[in-house]
Amino acid sequence: MTMRRHIVVMGVSGSGKTTVGELLGARLGLPYRDGDDLHPQANIDKMAAGVPLTDEDRWPWLELVGQWLDDHPDGGIIGCSALKRSYRDLIRRMAPQVVFVHVHGTRDVLDKRMSRRPGHFMPTSLLDSQLATLEPLADDEDGHVFNIAYSPGELVDQVADWLE
Repeated sequence: MTMRRHIVVMGVSGSGKTTVGELLGARLGLPYRDGDDLHPQANIDKMAAGVPLTDEDRWPWLELVGQWLDDHPDGGIIGCSALKRSYRDLIRRMAPQVVFVHVHGTRDVLDKRMSRRPGHFMPTSLLDSQLATLEPLADDEDGHVFNIAYSPGELVDQVADWLE
């Protein structure tokens, strides 16, 4: 079996998508992109003000996430919350071979991590709305959940083993 090459590291804010994605990219020799960088300024301003995004806010951003993967035919890793099945379906339409690496942990761990991130636009006040929006991966989705209680290095080892 060949290594899967289009990977979305998904999860709520504070789950470690960027850390895991960057380390995994270095390990697999694939480019990593933080999906937050693709948000329009209006989305960032909204989140920074503590206002949850609507689906209408997210659709154009999710298309950019899928487009980024499609623009990397040799593979790539992108961090993207991908909280709902419909969001993941949109990404899959643009990058059909994509797999989802869901990094997840307890609310307490997520809250602590978010409160230790200086300068990030996402306030901890939006964590509950993200957790309420999160639809776990379904059995028919190509993906797996990884527990963020492990160190980033251990997580990357687990993800790499699963991808092979």
